[in-house]
Amino acid sequence: MGQILSILMAVMAFLVIYTVGVKMMASFSRSPPPPPPDGELRKVRMTFQCQSCGTEVRMTKAPETNPDGPSCCMQEMELVHNSEE
Repeated sequence: MGQILSILMAVMAFLVIYTVGVKMMASFSRSPPPPPPDGELRKVRMTFQCQSCGTEVRMTKAPETNPDGPSCCMQEMELVHNSEE
């Protein structure tokens, strides 16, 4: 009886590992989703800094992938950090 139980548990473990492996491999073959239509916000991770006063601004969403920097102290802020997701 103990040997049958061991075989049954081994078969169950094989099926679980096989199913998880197949699903992981299938996820690698999917293409990335298309970009959102114009007008929708896209995820960005950019940090801008004012050269005059030192104010920093982190931008997390923008209408385009490479947006212009915000203005501070009557001049454009400089891009300090850009992490693409």
